[in-house]
Amino acid sequence: MQVMRGWATRYAPWVGLVSILGTAQDALAGDYEGSPQVAEFVGEMTRDYGFAGEQLMGVFREAERKQSILDAISKPAERVKQWNEYRPMFISDARIARGVDFWRQHEAVLARAEQEYGVPAQVIVSIIGVETFFGRNTGNFRVIDALSTLGFDYPPRAEFFRKELREFLLLAREEQVDPLTLKGSYAGAMGLPQFMPSSFRAYAVDFDGDGHINIWNNPDDAIGSVASYFKRHGWVAGEPVVSRADVRGDQVEEGLTTGIEPTKTVGELRALGWSSHDALRDDMPVTAFRLEGDNGPEYWMGLKNFYAITRYNRSVMYAMAVHQLSEQLVQARGVK
Repeated sequence: MQVMRGWATRYAPWVGLVSILGTAQDALAGDYEGSPQVAEFVGEMTRDYGFAGEQLMGVFREAERKQSILDAISKPAERVKQWNEYRPMFISDARIARGVDFWRQHEAVLARAEQEYGVPAQVIVSIIGVETFFGRNTGNFRVIDALSTLGFDYPPRAEFFRKELREFLLLAREEQVDPLTLKGSYAGAMGLPQFMPSSFRAYAVDFDGDGHINIWNNPDDAIGSVASYFKRHGWVAGEPVVSRADVRGDQVEEGLTTGIEPTKTVGELRALGWSSHDALRDDMPVTAFRLEGDNGPEYWMGLKNFYAITRYNRSVMYAMAVHQLSEQLVQARGVK
């Protein structure tokens, strides 16, 4: 693995910092001092990725178990909101106005991202708006605390979060940043676009060419990284996102998609009483869904780009919020 070659030299600043932290805090054992789980994890990181065990233990001496994180991830899910309740949470005058400002401020970078990746500027802006209100709400938990707490003290998803912890330590080493300083959500999602560490390493890009990827306070990198994510997840430049449908007959409900995957074609839906407002090929696979709007049920067909949005968050309502916010941004900005 390329990242392992000569890591002690290449990542000397990171190593030195961790070593200093570990030495300074020896007398103040942290929540994970002496944990067999942590010892096993450090052993794996040492064996498989070339980390120095004692230096990595210096990080975990500083990591803190956060009960508030366990409370947040364990609390019962809220009642699933209907679309007419969910939509106003993300499509508001304040968010649209802030989005227009963000677009104007970063217009050149957004145009370059659109040109390079084929993802419209308004969709990139909308994602950042929905995820963090354009950087207003990026999370105040140290990522090391979030991922350690969930990786070692939340058995239902420990395997997932330990994988993300591994990815986080690797990205900190690669970017030569102190892993004790980076912040995110209670689940470890990071920066303006709220990437998990594995998504960061797979899709984030150094869009301003300064040699580092910084999605926390560098909008250029955040913009390029969102565009990169969508391109890698199948976004097709110039294609629509959704198509409104009219329905009739007693087989309409049979057309609704279970889950997110586009399992029926336009032709199959037509046979069940669905009629698209747009000219769509009969063999086109779509995600067919119903939303409860202010004026009653709405029926929609989600196209390939809609599915790409759901890869960011597996929710039909999330994808519709991103899409409709992007439309509102275009309208508010006066761009055709």
